[in-house]
Amino acid sequence: MLNALSKVSRAVSLKSPLPVLTGIKFELLDDGLILTGSDSDITIQTKITDDIEIIETGGVVLSSKYILEIIKKIDSDDVHISILDGTLTRIEGSSSKFDLNGTPINDYPRVNMNTEGIPLQLRAFLLKTVIEKTSFATSEKETRPVLTGVNFHAKDGKMVAIATDSYRLAQNVINLEDEQSFNIIVPKKSLTEISRIIEKDEEINIFVSDRKILFVIDDFYILSRLIDGTYPDTSRLISDAYDYSLSVNSSVLLSAIDRASLFSVDSTNIVTLNMSPNHVVLSSYSQEIGSVEEDLSASFYKGEELEISFSARYLSDAIKSVGSETVKILFTGTMRPFIIKDVERDDNIQVVLPVRSY
Repeated sequence: MLNALSKVSRAVSLKSPLPVLTGIKFELLDDGLILTGSDSDITIQTKITDDIEIIETGGVVLSSKYILEIIKKIDSDDVHISILDGTLTRIEGSSSKFDLNGTPINDYPRVNMNTEGIPLQLRAFLLKTVIEKTSFATSEKETRPVLTGVNFHAKDGKMVAIATDSYRLAQNVINLEDEQSFNIIVPKKSLTEISRIIEKDEEINIFVSDRKILFVIDDFYILSRLIDGTYPDTSRLISDAYDYSLSVNSSVLLSAIDRASLFSVDSTNIVTLNMSPNHVVLSSYSQEIGSVEEDLSASFYKGEELEISFSARYLSDAIKSVGSETVKILFTGTMRPFIIKDVERDDNIQVVLPVRSY
């Protein structure tokens, strides 16, 4: 039960304006126990049928915070739960007894977890990879809600996942077995919780509707609302032709970025690349502190001389997302977006917008 409660509780917000949603719904049926947690944006539900004995059916909503802590600390492998009077619920171990006030189950909002909509099947680890390689680039600002989620666009046997905060972009493309067609925006929080629930590489069933998306992972049902709105056209950020390219070992560049950003005094960590066919230098300057230069002579640069400044954190995130031993960085000009990608593959593309260094 602890594993199920821990995962279901991830959907619960302890600061929900609707008090009943700060709890987990317990539904005792003849064939098992259904646990449901929700914050109205995301709902996680599972059914426990193994190693459980239902003596009498019923239901109650219990505080997520306290029921989880009770089950974690109770001194027994077996737990007995009973509703004593109204919603007062007793949780018993071998020598511990807790009486926890609950809320009537009828106060809990009804949630439709039916498997309806456009069906899609993906391997769990593939979905987890797509989420990890894109969701970090979503916006944390609520001023443009569509940018707080990941855009999934399926067409012609491919699904493109895109996230951007207007300063960088992450794109991942996967092939689909069927030619489903949809264009949706899934909140980052929902994707984060889905990624956390995935523990083994199994088949995941997904159902896409107009306003929601349902993921069926093993015994867990994760229902998420979709973000309303039209995702911006980001295709203009990815050029078809590049005049400059830099190939460099990922670990070497990440270490250089880490050292070069030591003197940066703000969260953006602006660094500068000076590139020529014979010399590549990564540098950073602070009027208050000093300057640092990193020689990247082991890299391979093709093109004329180019100087470009950008956020060290954004480039570092992009390199880690690509996840290859060597990355290729493609440029079109000093103030044009540049691409970070695998040397040989194009399924994962990262884009960073440069900044003025003065």
